[in-house]
Amino acid sequence: MIPAVLYAVPAFLLLIAVEALSYRFAPDDTERGYQARDTATSLTMGAGSQVIGVGWKLLTIGLYAAAYTVSPFTLSPGDWWVWVLLFFADNFAYYWFHRAHHEVRLFWAGHVVHHSSVLFNFSTALRQSWTPMTSLPFWLGLALLGIPPWMIFLQQSISLLYQFFLHTERINVLPRPIELVFNTPSHHRVHHGSNAEYLDRNYGGILIIWDRLFGTFQPEGAVRYGLTKNVGSYNPLRVATHEYAAIWRDLRTATTWRHRLGYLLRRPGWQPAR
Repeated sequence: MIPAVLYAVPAFLLLIAVEALSYRFAPDDTERGYQARDTATSLTMGAGSQVIGVGWKLLTIGLYAAAYTVSPFTLSPGDWWVWVLLFFADNFAYYWFHRAHHEVRLFWAGHVVHHSSVLFNFSTALRQSWTPMTSLPFWLGLALLGIPPWMIFLQQSISLLYQFFLHTERINVLPRPIELVFNTPSHHRVHHGSNAEYLDRNYGGILIIWDRLFGTFQPEGAVRYGLTKNVGSYNPLRVATHEYAAIWRDLRTATTWRHRLGYLLRRPGWQPAR
C-alpha cells in the first residue's frame, strides 16, 4: 500500500535531519555520517522510485486481485492466525526476493542502486531502485493462498517501514535475543558491506531467521560500505542505469547465446570460462 509509505516520508526526513545533527554534535571517529551530495542522490533516488512505483503498483494490485479471485482458498482478516501466517510468509517471500536480486545479474542491475552509497545512514534507506517490476513473482503466491491483496500490501509497507531503521551506524549491537531472531542495524550493516566475507549475506527483512536457516548469515566486524567497484558518480540517472549499461556492453561482445544468457541470469561478475 503506497500511502502507508508516503505518509511516513515526513517522519523519514525528520529522522534523517536528527541523525545528521547527531553526527555534528556527537561525532564518532569510526562513523562517516553524512555528505551533502550523497544524501541528495539518495533522496532523489527515493523520490523517483515512488513516482515510478505508482503506476506499477496499480498494475500489481490488479494481478494480485486476479490471483486472489482464482484461489481455491479465502482467508479472513478476522482470523488472528491469518495475520501470523502473512507475517512469516511475507518475510519468507522477501528473503528470496532479496537473495535473487543479489544472485541474478539482471535483478541485481536494479537492486545495485540501494548498495551504491559508500555511506550508511537513514538516507541510504531511501536510495531505491527505479525498476520495481521484478518484485511481482515473489508475492503473487500469497494471493494464490487466499490472502487478500490489501493485507499483502499492508504487510509489505510494514516491512519497508521497519527496514528504514536498520540503516544507521548510531545503534550498536542490540540484546542477544533480538539479534538472534530479528534483523538489526548490526546485521544490515554487514549486508551493505563490500568486504569479501560480507558479499551476499544477511538478506532478511524483519527477521534474520531465514539467513540462519539457509546459511547466508554473517556476524558484523569491520565493514566497508559500497560496491566492490563503486559507481564514482552522484548523478541519479547514472546510479540508476550503470549496471544495465554494463550488461548491454557484455551482451554486445558475447559470441554465443549461452554467454548472453550467462551475462543476464548468472551472478554479477560472471564471465565465460576461457
